Amino acid sequence: MMQTFLRDVHDGLSADPKTLPSRYFYDKKGDALFVEIMALDEYYLTSAELEIFSKKTAALAEALGVSKDKPFELAELGAGDGKKTKHLLRYLCDDGYDFAYVPIDISQNALDGLACSLSAEMPSLRIKPLQGDYFDVLTQLKTSDAPKVVLFLGSNIGNMPDARASRFARELSKTLTEGDRFLLGVDLIKDASVVLPAYDDGEGVTKAFNLNLLERINRELGGNFDITLFEHVVTYTKAEGIVRSYLRSKVDQTVTIAENGESYDFKAGESIHTEISRKYDDKLIGEIFADTPFSLKQKLTDANGYFADYIFVKG
Repeated sequence: MMQTFLRDVHDGLSADPKTLPSRYFYDKKGDALFVEIMALDEYYLTSAELEIFSKKTAALAEALGVSKDKPFELAELGAGDGKKTKHLLRYLCDDGYDFAYVPIDISQNALDGLACSLSAEMPSLRIKPLQGDYFDVLTQLKTSDAPKVVLFLGSNIGNMPDARASRFARELSKTLTEGDRFLLGVDLIKDASVVLPAYDDGEGVTKAFNLNLLERINRELGGNFDITLFEHVVTYTKAEGIVRSYLRSKVDQTVTIAENGESYDFKAGESIHTEISRKYDDKLIGEIFADTPFSLKQKLTDANGYFADYIFVKG
């Protein structure tokens, strides 16, 4: 893992323009900061999808097409703290469904915390955590013949460019069999006045989350980033529908990384691109899934129409 991290950091800081992969946001500190972000008033994504899971739980369960007569697996990509999913899990447990929950996350810290809380809250729930990157772990789902439901919530697919999202959907379909279902939660396209504060909040939590990527390089790779010399920058237009997050150098500076002995020059105003967050509508979702064996069965939204959970079935 360390060598992969070092290679990705070197490649990204050597590129023009500079970039760093967003998956490295999530160490122990990053996990904690993201939990704070999800609780912010500005971060409507969590509350909007939570509304769907808490107020439309029965409709969700019905849309998933599962049966009490046949055991199934409910897998979740990027499970995090499971705040939203717990509503569905509790409903399925209380209503007598026979299933195992398979939370998947790149962060072992997040998985450990989720398993602990679920064991306390729902002792009868069977939990089979899997740690790793989505694309790596997806292949492990093939080992079971049980019917599957895969959840991908929080608009995490929005961190992928559209072409990669389409490839992701095709790869996911290969791990599933006919009749298996996929629930995709996405943030819908809306005005910048709503979107931008979610990624640049007044308390500076998203700023700290972004800057923690540089702190992680310092901690784990021996970097000497002075984070006070970088600023958090976010851009978005409704017409494009993509949030872009950057870390922008305030001054001309050189940063070194002890682990590989390399130095990286920054000009004042030069940015490191750290993340995209794509917003969607029905047309775009249709384009992404056009070349896949998935067909859309249902779409559920919150009352404001900010967020949607699309439920697909593999044909």
